[in-house]
This record gives sequence, C-alpha cells and structure tokens, in this order.
Amino acid sequence: MSDIDVDQAFSATTSVQDFKLKNIGSAPAGYPQTRVEDSYTNEVFAETYDERKAAFIEHALNNPGSDSIKGMFYELIRLQQRRGPVHEQLLFSALGYIDDRLDCADFVLTGIVRLYYQFLDSDLLSDDFRAKARQTILDFKYWPDEPGTDSMCYWTENHHILFSTNEYLAGQLFPDSIFTNSGMSGRDKQARALKRIEKWLELRFFTGFSEWLSNVYYDEDLPPLLNLLDFAGDKEVVRRARLVIDLMLYDMAINSYYGLFACTHGRTYTKEKINPYLESTTDTAKLLFGMGSFANEDNMSAVMFALSDNYELPKVIFDIATDTAREEWVSRQRVSIKFRDAKKWGYGKFDLESAMGLLSFGGYCHHRTFNHMALMLDEFRWWENGFFLEFVPSKRSIQIGRRIGLTTLVAWLLRKDISRNVLDENNIYTYRTPDYMLSTSQAFRPGYGGDQQHIWQATLDGEAVCFTTHPGGYGLQAPEAYWHGNGFMPKAVQHKNVAFIFYNVTVKRSLLLKEILDFTHAFFPRQRFDRVVEQGGWVFGEKKDGFIALYSGNGYRWQQEGEYSDAELIAPGRRNIWVVEMGRRAQHGSFEMFIDSISSADIVAEGLNVRYCSPSQGPISAGWSAPLRVEGKTVSISDYKRYDNPSCTAEFGTAEINIAYGGEKLSLKY
Repeated sequence: MSDIDVDQAFSATTSVQDFKLKNIGSAPAGYPQTRVEDSYTNEVFAETYDERKAAFIEHALNNPGSDSIKGMFYELIRLQQRRGPVHEQLLFSALGYIDDRLDCADFVLTGIVRLYYQFLDSDLLSDDFRAKARQTILDFKYWPDEPGTDSMCYWTENHHILFSTNEYLAGQLFPDSIFTNSGMSGRDKQARALKRIEKWLELRFFTGFSEWLSNVYYDEDLPPLLNLLDFAGDKEVVRRARLVIDLMLYDMAINSYYGLFACTHGRTYTKEKINPYLESTTDTAKLLFGMGSFANEDNMSAVMFALSDNYELPKVIFDIATDTAREEWVSRQRVSIKFRDAKKWGYGKFDLESAMGLLSFGGYCHHRTFNHMALMLDEFRWWENGFFLEFVPSKRSIQIGRRIGLTTLVAWLLRKDISRNVLDENNIYTYRTPDYMLSTSQAFRPGYGGDQQHIWQATLDGEAVCFTTHPGGYGLQAPEAYWHGNGFMPKAVQHKNVAFIFYNVTVKRSLLLKEILDFTHAFFPRQRFDRVVEQGGWVFGEKKDGFIALYSGNGYRWQQEGEYSDAELIAPGRRNIWVVEMGRRAQHGSFEMFIDSISSADIVAEGLNVRYCSPSQGPISAGWSAPLRVEGKTVSISDYKRYDNPSCTAEFGTAEINIAYGGEKLSLKY
C-alpha cells in the first residue's frame, strides 16, 4: 500500500536488540510455507463474531509462524483446531527464548502458559515438549527481586501485568512445586503475584492507562487479561479482568477510525505511526469490530480472543466502533495519575513496591521518583541491566546523592531534559467524522523532553495521516528516533477540527540526546493523498471526501531525498507554530472551496501566540502561555472526566462507568 519501506521501519523501531527466536529449524511437511496477505477493510466484513472469528482462524491456519517473539502464537490456533502439523521446533525455540531470559520473554511465556492450560493434552504435541514446557515455567525468573542478572524489562505498564499474570497462573498450575529460581512454592508465588494484579486492575479501571491508547501495547495488555479471564481461580480477579478488557475495547472504539486505532498514543513506534493499517491492534480490531486487517505483524491479542470461550464483546462497544456515519463524535477523557498524588493511589511509601508502581508510569528520572529509581538500581542489581547502562558512569554519585538528598534537586534542575519517559496525567481529545479523525493530548508536558509519546494525529485513511514532532535525532530508537522519538514535546491544543501545535525548545544542551535539532517536521505523505495543493502558506491534502490543511509559522520545505522524499515537511527553528484544520466535502463543499476558504482566512502568528479565524469554528486563539479561546471564550483543556462523550459521562476515579448508545447499555462496576 505504501512506497515507504515498512520492513525497514519495523526493524528500526524495536527497543530491544534481537526479538528473534533461535534455531527454529525447518517446518514439518504440510506446514504453510508462504505468507498469505490479508487486506485492510474499512467496512464491517462480517456482521457476527462467529463469522469474523472463523475468518481469522482460517487466516491463521493458512499462515506460517515466524522467528519473531510473537511468531509462535499461530501454533496455538493449530492446536485449538486440531489441524496440524504444528511447528513444534518453533515452540521449543520459544521455550529457549524464555530460558535465556531475554527481554520480552514474558510475551512468549504468556502464550506458553495458555498452551499449558488449554492444549497440553493435544496429540499434536510430544511428551518431550510437555516436559520441557513444565521445566521452563518452573525455572523462570518472575520478578526482579529473584536471583539472576538479566536485561528483561519488568516495570512498564504492560510488562507489569504480563509478568504478574504469568507468575500467578504458573503458581496456580504447580501450587506445591518449588520454583527453582526463587525457591518459592507455587502457592506462595500465586499469593504475591495476586497483590500486584489486584493493584494493576484497580488503577486501570479508576485512572486508565499511562501507556494511553497505545496501538502497540494494548496488544500486550490484553493477552494476560484474557489468560486471567479464562484460567484464574479467583472469581473476583476474573470479574475485574473482564471489566478492564471491556474498557480497553471501549477505548479503542471511541478513538478509532474505521478500525484504525489512529489517535494520540502514550507509546508507539515508527511503523505504526506512519502505517496505521499495520498497527499491532489491527488484527484485534478486524476480529472484534469487523474493520482493520489481519496483518500478521502482531497477533497476540487477536489469537487470545479467538482462543477464549469466556469473553463476549458487549454490543454497545461494537456499535460505537462501527458507527462510521455519525456526523460528529467528540470524545474527552483523562488517563493516568499525577506523581504528587502517588500516596492517594497507593504508592506513597519509599519501598520497592511503590518504586515499581511509580516506574510503570515512567518515573525513571522524575524528581519525585528518582530516589525510588536509585533504590531499585541497588536492590534489583539493575546496574547490570542493559536498559540502565547509561546510569553506570554516575553510579557512585547517584548512590551518595540519594543518601544526602541531592538526587532530588539535580533531577528537578534537569527535569525538562531527563524526565522523558514520564506518562503522568493526560487529557485526551478526539474528534471523529465519517471522513477524518483528529486526536490530541491536550498540552501534555509542553517543553519537556519526550520519548515514544505521540501527541497528535490527523487521519483520513489507513495511509493518509499527518502529525508533527521535534525529532530526537536521526537514530532508530527513542528518544533519538526520527519519527517516534521526541526531542522536546509541543503544547498541542485542539477544538473540534482545528488544532494548534506550539514548539518552544529552550534546553540548550541535553544529557540524553547527541544533539538538539534545529527544526520541527511533519509527516505529510504526498503520494498517499488524491491531491495535494500548496496555497497561501498552507499545504492542503484531499483523500476521498476528507480534507486537511496544514500551516507552519516558520514556513516549510519538502524533503527531497531519501525514504521520506515528498512525505516530510521540514520547518526551520526550535520555536514554531503549526496549525491544522480538517474538513470534509459534506461540510465544506469541494476541495477547491476548502482551499479558498482557509487560504484566505486571517491568521496571525506572533512569537508563540496565534490568532486564526477558522472558516468552520470562527475566531480561535492560543499561545504557549495563553489559554485556548474560541470566539473569545476560554475552553478548558485540563481536568477532563474519566470519559465524556456521546455514550458515557463518568467522573475521573469513579467506581462505576455506564455506557449507553443506540439503545444498548453496559454498566461496569468495580
């Protein structure tokens, strides 16, 4: 679908060094040899879930596994359907990946745990595999306080629930066995993991996700929840896991566009940003909502839904996701917590439990959490963890500084540069019509260094998307990735179909970036639009019946070299204002009328303030230090409710969320 090298983009966006299973060997006779491509659909391809599930299963059966860490999940479908052969050597390689304690081994173990519960007696598996799987489960390191040095990531929001669920269900499998790495009984492991699971479920229900609306990490969060739903012996855990699954799919429904989870994201990667039809959640969207693609890129959650007999998508969520004809959908929601409220949410102590909890919100170098980070570096032997090697040269200074209180001061002084991973409270605004969607994190940490945060996006279809960043560098990994890394984040504000994006990079030197780039840029892939016109300082794009207009206060030039030739607009300067307005044929008339109305509209950008007379919304103004005003009235961009949209109004932190739409209702009570 695209002229951009998707495979290169994918390989460039991993945050680990390998992600490959080793020694998978040759596939058995009769095994699928070549990948069968599916196509993205923007219409519900089958009305019933059973039909969609059958289509996904057939797709999985006709496709081979791969040497990626998610490449063994299709083997679970073959086991369920009793339609071999199964590539057992691929499954053995998955066990080897877990045994080696490589990063994301918890992803792989999630599939193995399900296999053990659901398919262990399959005649498609050998006794050797069954014995090896049991030993792998008993030998694994389930939490950083256990013996052994490794470079697994345990602490982000998704890894938190993956590791904890694996430990809980493994302990439940073997309650009286001794787990060799920790020396603990399965019953003891189950009990300690349960506490983490309960806390995780509580925070996700009451405060949403810190890795908000992630088109990558929702695919990692759903599998452990589905494993809990299907296999946990604790009925209350099962009930609450179902609640959070419902809310995750509701998040997807209210922030998706024809099956594309193409909104603002807490964490994402280049491949998913520039190619929404290949995002990690697209398989699940097509399975549950009927729109999307069985893309073969990431298949964990789609496979798990297809394997689960205990989850049924509430019809109201399906109806919201598939109502593509609604003229206007405005959604406001608040997610995550403020670090100053840590005590309120159960993380107020200076101990390892609070430290791990705060780290799941990106509290690496935040001044309120840096001492917690230093504590874990010592207690968990993380000085040797590959993720934290950048701390090693300052090891002695950090250890002394923590004892005398200096680290907090230093972290505060350097806060705009070093607290890049923070994923604290965020207010999200999504505006959807039949012909486009615009989504923004309202003024999320403006001027602070960023990492994988995706602040705003305009979407017209699976390829015609637009967003801006101040790139962290020319590298391939965040924060220095060219597209999914952030040098310093903007103040982005949105009202309906209009958004202002202010960049104000004031940090002179960075400890974490090789250099601070002197430009901002926009992804605007000319070749993916039906027409692109430049007029009056604006760049206009037309895709089907949707329109976009993009303006740069500092002017712009088209990239003319390399992979992003004619797909990138580059604007000089560390201070700039970008303006975007969306439109559609049904509202604005022809593309030419849209161009004329916007290019002739008054727009004044002075310093870091802008006044714009929008043809559709009237006078709008905002600034780096000035509020968003529409027709002279201040519009709030903070303190949103948990949900505020046509289907739900729920206060932040509420224990009851009621959803109603088109005659269907759903009541979720924690």
